[in-house]
Formats: sequence, C-alpha cells, structure tokens
Amino acid sequence: MSTLVYVTHPQVQVDASVPVPEWGLSDIGRVRAIAMLDQPWVGAIRRIVSSAERKAVETAEILARHLRLAVEVRQRMHENDRSATGFLPPPEFEAVADQFFANPYGSIRGWERAIDAQNRIVSEVDAVLATRQAGDIAVVGHGGVGTLLLLSLTGGEISRKADQPPGGGNYFAYDIGARQVIHGWRPIDR
Repeated sequence: MSTLVYVTHPQVQVDASVPVPEWGLSDIGRVRAIAMLDQPWVGAIRRIVSSAERKAVETAEILARHLRLAVEVRQRMHENDRSATGFLPPPEFEAVADQFFANPYGSIRGWERAIDAQNRIVSEVDAVLATRQAGDIAVVGHGGVGTLLLLSLTGGEISRKADQPPGGGNYFAYDIGARQVIHGWRPIDR
C-alpha cells in the first residue's frame, strides 16, 4: 500500500506588510514541524512535493532534510488565491472563508472560486500520482486547498465541515491504490 500524506504547514509569522504567500513559519510553527519528524508515518515517505509558498516550502524542507530527500515544488499547489483582499484581520478572514466554502461557484470579494481551487489542487495531485514512484508521498500545502482535496477524495460537497482544525499543522492520509481516505485531519506533532 502506498500512501499520499497531505500535510498543511503549521503556524506562520503574520505580517500585514508582506504578501501572504511570502509568510514564513513562526517559531511555534517551526517547533511543530520539527516535532512532526518523530511521527511513525514519516519514515515511509519517499517523495516530497510542496506548494511554492514560503511557509509550505519551509515545512517541506524540514521534512526533506530529515529524510535526505529533495523537495519538488509545484507552483499551482498554492492556497486559494486571496490576493484580491490581501491580509485580512482574523475575524474578517474567518467570515470571508466561511463565505468561500458556502458559495463554491461564486467569487467572494475577488477570491478564487472554491470550485476552481478544488479543480486546481485535484489536478496537481493527479499529476503527482501519475509520476508515482515506490513509497509514500508527502504533499505539503495549505488548509483551504487541502480541505477541498479531502472533500474531493471522499466525494463530499464543498463546505467548511471538513476544514482542518485551527492553527494549521495537520495531515490526512489517502491509500493511493485503494483510492480511499485512511483518516481525516490529525495534528502533525501528535
């Protein structure tokens, strides 16, 4: 059995003056990413693929250094495009994210439509799986598109009900051969 492990980056250093894709991991996020290395599923990883956003790449590099693997960066694995609004304070962000998931066929405040983000991440993961090598694959990315991917893999309708727990730094596992989700979101460091 080969497994796809979808990992979301943990906590980031929020800076309203820096574009969101350029945010890096916070100290807490870095500690959690390092703690991930002690988890039993890590040793089976033979390939690491990452979104090009800094926070995802930093998480993937921590995993790659530990496993002595290279990180494959895929530009289209980015989080849902929210550049129309840029940084939003947390309460406002959560309200807009609720609308994003509740209205998948509409653009909320100029954000990429949820259905388009879902189609993009599913297409990217399919492309990775089409060039599969032996062993498990870690895909390091983001909570929004990760949730959309998980919903696609389980046949669920787009909604926030399958969203990862707050704070990021979670993962789910998917049996590639059986085409079945093994388990939903779990913290990377427990």
